[in-house]
Amino acid sequence: MFHRLLLIVSLATISNAAATSRNGNTQEAELYDVGVGIGDVTGPSAGLGLMGYANLAQTAKGIHTRLFARTFIVKSGESRVVFVSADIGMIDTAIKREVVTQLENEFGGIYNIKNVLLSGTHTHSGPGGYMQYAMYGISSLGFHKQSFNAIIDGIMLSIRRAHYTMQPGRLNLNFGELFDASINRSPAAYKANTPLERAKYPYDVDKEMTLIRIDAADGRPLGTFNWFAVHPTSMNNQNKLISGDNKGYASMLFEYEMNPNDRPGKGKFVAGFASSNLGDVSPNTDGPKCRRGLFIGKPCDELTSTCGDNAVQNCYAVGPGANGDMEESTEIIGRRQFDKAWELFNASQTDFVAIVGKVQHSHQNVDMTNYAVSIVNSEGIVETKYTCPAAMGYSFAGGTIDGPGMFDFKQGMRNGNEFWDSVRDFLKKPSEYLEMCHGEKPILLAIGEANVPYDWAPSIIETQVLRIGNLFIVGIPGELTTMAGRRLREKIRDKVIELEGGDIEPRVVIAGLSNVYTHYITTIEEYNIQRYEGASTIFGPYTLDAYLQQYPKLVQSMLKDEVLEGGPETPNLMSKQLSFLLPIIVDLPPAGYSIGSTKLEPLALINAGETVKTVFVSGHLRHDTMREGSFFIVERLQDNGTGWEVVANDADWSTKIIWKRPIPIFGLDSEVEISWKTTSTTPLGVYRIRHFGFYKPYMEELRKYQATSRTFEIQKSGSIKRKSGQIIEREESTLIKFWKQLTNSVFQKSE
Repeated sequence: MFHRLLLIVSLATISNAAATSRNGNTQEAELYDVGVGIGDVTGPSAGLGLMGYANLAQTAKGIHTRLFARTFIVKSGESRVVFVSADIGMIDTAIKREVVTQLENEFGGIYNIKNVLLSGTHTHSGPGGYMQYAMYGISSLGFHKQSFNAIIDGIMLSIRRAHYTMQPGRLNLNFGELFDASINRSPAAYKANTPLERAKYPYDVDKEMTLIRIDAADGRPLGTFNWFAVHPTSMNNQNKLISGDNKGYASMLFEYEMNPNDRPGKGKFVAGFASSNLGDVSPNTDGPKCRRGLFIGKPCDELTSTCGDNAVQNCYAVGPGANGDMEESTEIIGRRQFDKAWELFNASQTDFVAIVGKVQHSHQNVDMTNYAVSIVNSEGIVETKYTCPAAMGYSFAGGTIDGPGMFDFKQGMRNGNEFWDSVRDFLKKPSEYLEMCHGEKPILLAIGEANVPYDWAPSIIETQVLRIGNLFIVGIPGELTTMAGRRLREKIRDKVIELEGGDIEPRVVIAGLSNVYTHYITTIEEYNIQRYEGASTIFGPYTLDAYLQQYPKLVQSMLKDEVLEGGPETPNLMSKQLSFLLPIIVDLPPAGYSIGSTKLEPLALINAGETVKTVFVSGHLRHDTMREGSFFIVERLQDNGTGWEVVANDADWSTKIIWKRPIPIFGLDSEVEISWKTTSTTPLGVYRIRHFGFYKPYMEELRKYQATSRTFEIQKSGSIKRKSGQIIEREESTLIKFWKQLTNSVFQKSE
């Protein structure tokens, strides 16, 4: 209730926000055409590897929350820009190409590669198998068309919804610091930056959240997007349920408040929590400690992230949840982001900076395997350096404190060894030039020189900047570290001021993991330390310097209305894709059951605050993604007894669906456990759970099925006494009896 009262107050004031110029003059927010939209991008929810931790054992086994693409479009005159933030690991070249192709076909060219920017939130709990480069398909056993299509369809739907709801509106910016939601996970590398540079900043991570508020001309709130640097890795590499992680949960909380009568993804108001320069930023605020083995409780080595046994596997960080619980940590970090965004969104008019000015965009493809960079050396002489074909260093396999690595790899490795070099050489021996070009990095994987069965890594990448008045959104094809992001923002800001003089103060945000994924971008000082982020800076030590040169060039061409060449085309590898994921041949229910049978019914009486569970015999969840739908719904019998209302589905934080094979490996039967966590404020009454899915009979096409649990009643918290999971001291409730008397009523017959 307090949140909504705060919103009402803000509505009365926000439309008069003003932008302040560098000379002190102010301007009111300009009127643009604006639109927002949302679309479901949830891919296969069982049997496919999750994307992020590169853990072959981390295959999807259900859904905790659905994943969504969130879009805003801004148009001024004939110029428009599109920004999409999607709850996926990262954007791939193939995703960008297909989205743009479909947009051009549907809308006649008003949307194109230059004015559409796609960004991933970087959740590590979304299905993989959608990227065209070979390296990114290892954990998902190759390319999976169903996963790819789910993302394309969801992004397209979000853009389509934004396009068709465009209307006159105003945009305003707000900024604020968020504490206790992030730590630097590579302080040893950060400290390698010069003391003079580090002294400019009070923290070793960016604490500022930048928020854009989107309102209709009449003051109605339409949406909000923000950029805050933190990894969505609250859910660790043991999680096997699809989840938007902390950023997805924050979006959900905001949309719950603004769309109180709608299920997630169905409301008109859209709240995007986008990625930024999160490369070395962890949400696991309890920090790295030795949590297993002989040295439990001891601090980890800062450079190598090892314990006294020299193993990275025993050193990891956890979030603020009790005993490091990943779901509770996700909830806490997500809520902290939501709370800050809500505060900024509902601030007084004097706290906002109005967005005024042109809508523009600039885009160019560049070859990052041989990009010439002008560097001023310590003697003041300009030298030309070059980026390199892609390669991963040894410390890449050492993992991070969010997800430790394998074998004897550790962070900070600046030398290889004969054994792993021989394994590497069996796959692809790096050329002498590649080893020389990457400097301090001992090469573990020469991915830029590997092309069997097709290219392992990108070489042609997209660089892009969107301008909405005084806001500049910089699309980065990877993960900038904190200091790398600061250098780039400052460089772009200085270029804008140089070209536009004393006009409105430019605000620059980094949109990470955009358009194509190229792993990490560190400063050269951090690179030379060769922790995980430096080892994963795939184009070598001068990667950031190339971007510090390239992005100001984009800004200059945009502000001076210069024509910039498009650059080399990105390769299309779709015809070469391979998949080693076995097909689902048949779904066979266990003896005595049929598809849709209930194996475990909910308890008849539930205390408000308890978790309800039911188990159904099911088909494999991979048969269909149920995009824009749900694998189940929780329904409440209306008070007048005339029908059912949906109160939750598989997109809600309070629910889970977990798929499993009762007989692992060789089993052909499936079952799903559906759970719903009630609260002390859950309305009392009669409920049921309905499950929907598909199953495959042998040698036949897929068939739909649905199933319904028995009814159960939620009563006042504490009214039901339990012993060993059984109800005692309670008879069947009058509401349940009443429902049973209506089993032949019209509304039940129409189920």
